[in-house]
Amino acid sequence: MNVPLLSISWLLPVAGAVLLLFVGNADGRRNGLIRWLTLAVSIAVFAVTLAIWASFDAASPEFQLVERRAWIPAFGIDYYVGIDGISLLLVVLTGFLTPIALLSSWSSIDRKVKEFSIFILVLEAAMIGVFLSLDLFLFYVFWDAMLIPMYFLIGVWGYDQRIYAAIKFMLYTMAGSVLMLVAILGLAYLHMAANGSYSFDLLKLYTLDIAPNTQFWFFLAFAVAFAIKVPLFPFHTWLPDAHVQAPTAGSVILAGVLLKMGTYGFVRFAFPLFPAAATYFAPGIAVLAVIGIIYGALVAMVQPDMKKLVAYSSVSHLGFVVLGICAMNVQGVQGAVYQMLAHGVSTGGLFLIVGMLSDRRHTRLISEFGGLKKVVPRLSAAFLIITLASIGLPGLNGFIGEFLIMLGAFRWDPRYVVGAGLGVILSAVYMLWMFQRVYDGTVTHDENRTLPDLLPHEWSSVIPLCAVALVMGVFPAVFLKPMEPAVTRIVERLQNTQTLRVKNEMQNAKFKMQTIRASQQVGEQRDGVHPIVP
Repeated sequence: MNVPLLSISWLLPVAGAVLLLFVGNADGRRNGLIRWLTLAVSIAVFAVTLAIWASFDAASPEFQLVERRAWIPAFGIDYYVGIDGISLLLVVLTGFLTPIALLSSWSSIDRKVKEFSIFILVLEAAMIGVFLSLDLFLFYVFWDAMLIPMYFLIGVWGYDQRIYAAIKFMLYTMAGSVLMLVAILGLAYLHMAANGSYSFDLLKLYTLDIAPNTQFWFFLAFAVAFAIKVPLFPFHTWLPDAHVQAPTAGSVILAGVLLKMGTYGFVRFAFPLFPAAATYFAPGIAVLAVIGIIYGALVAMVQPDMKKLVAYSSVSHLGFVVLGICAMNVQGVQGAVYQMLAHGVSTGGLFLIVGMLSDRRHTRLISEFGGLKKVVPRLSAAFLIITLASIGLPGLNGFIGEFLIMLGAFRWDPRYVVGAGLGVILSAVYMLWMFQRVYDGTVTHDENRTLPDLLPHEWSSVIPLCAVALVMGVFPAVFLKPMEPAVTRIVERLQNTQTLRVKNEMQNAKFKMQTIRASQQVGEQRDGVHPIVP
């Protein structure tokens, strides 16, 4: 009997949240029990995601472990979930970061612990559901369900301006979601017009022959929703407020997973559903991505608040992901998916450690620190590792994704690489400058002389992040191989509609940028664009 691992992966946190509802905690005496129960459920979910990975055939581009049940048959709506190499890694990332987010709140969240834990588990279920859904209606349900727990996490447990940040987050995301819903209903109607029945089946909708003008409008509806979620410049203004006001656990999940829903949406839905429109709009989106890379880096350089600095760095780094997707070749898209994972680990780690400093000093101002490496050497070492991973030091996770993205962008149009390269340099400037001001030099404030170093629950969250950053940098093939077939299939679908771009990439190939493996496979694929898998 086949075990429905995909359904278990999102139903388990829901069951955990329901269980917590029956734990009485009006006086707060059971806070410890609730924390341990929530952590146990989240670790169990992570174990399920690893079981999914173990059951996954990395050589197949098909969706695997598929589960399908009729849900609303009259409108062709099914409970339809499946996983390929792209969604697999994002589901594992979600399972990995949720226990770390819970550990980050172990001592900092001391009120309404039961409600906080319930919202974290419901949020995890909705995020996993987004990555598993192969029915567009089901996808939209999970997409909107995710907003509710995140809204309360920011609005109840955030900082001084938490209500403003929570409402801004909700309004921005809902505005994009409504546009996407209209386009989803339009796709179902087009399927009915072509085949006589409504369907929200993603794989069936892939096969629709949609007129170019219709593609353009539908693509814009999806693209705006995903651009807000990324967030892509100039739709980014909600993000710094949400990050700064959110509790540490909220920031870790927001940066680590929620923002990836936007880039995942481009890869899974917007680009392959509307390939002609994607080809038309990709250069403009890439320009916005490059602007976001440079703009985010420049604004990050002048931030006095560590958390806001990391928030703007997130805008910059996710611009790389969008650029890789717009390149529409295997190196670019594979690099984009890899960078989603790397960004989740490194930026989640940055928010985690900034939260640790904030809990100790009740301030995030860079000017309030200095010389911390003498006081908290272990925390300083962990922060340095995560910082170097974030700026893309070779041997750590950030380098692989950025390298593949820039290689893919170069094969498409080298001009984009110039702006992206400037973003890499600026990233090193503002991150290392922040580290220098916070940790180097002498202790300038007496309050910092007695700060405790890493505590046991902090060790258990920092060590996994540092370890994964190192593993991703040294053994990238572990993560690249599962995604390669799925990425190749998406790119082949896109490049069937973009003859001019394929010719351009064939010309760029004259610069001998292909690897030996790619050159051996030129005859196997019409476009001559291949993944790089060490």
